[in-house]
Amino acid sequence: MSVIASLKLVEFRPETAQGRIFVRRRKLADKIDQQISLVSDPAFAPTKFVTITDSNGIQQRREVAKRIKRWWVMNSDGTAQLTVRYGSKPIELAKGKNAIACADASEIGSILTQVKEAVLCGELDTALEGVTVASRKAKR
Repeated sequence: MSVIASLKLVEFRPETAQGRIFVRRRKLADKIDQQISLVSDPAFAPTKFVTITDSNGIQQRREVAKRIKRWWVMNSDGTAQLTVRYGSKPIELAKGKNAIACADASEIGSILTQVKEAVLCGELDTALEGVTVASRKAKR
């Protein structure tokens, strides 16, 4: 028996080729990972490369820290409200509701992990589509 015949062969179909929704899911999941890192380490700052032109016209690439906005706010009573954002727009998680109530800041990381699982399973696909359609209409 040959080696190839003993393997389970399938047709190659990457998930990204099946539609834009997989790209949106992955993008949102990556942003959720950044927020989880920000919750666990308040000094977390990912970096990006920028090209800077000096006064002599010489261009240099430098690594600078990205600015990340927190998706949560702390209330005066110690509770927190967490929004999930796609770009700069909060996602409507239920009809008329776009925030998650947290008892305290220690819950935020676990809630973000649950939201990430929901995103990857496709539970927020309609909400993502609504945000992207609204942003396309606003650009016109």
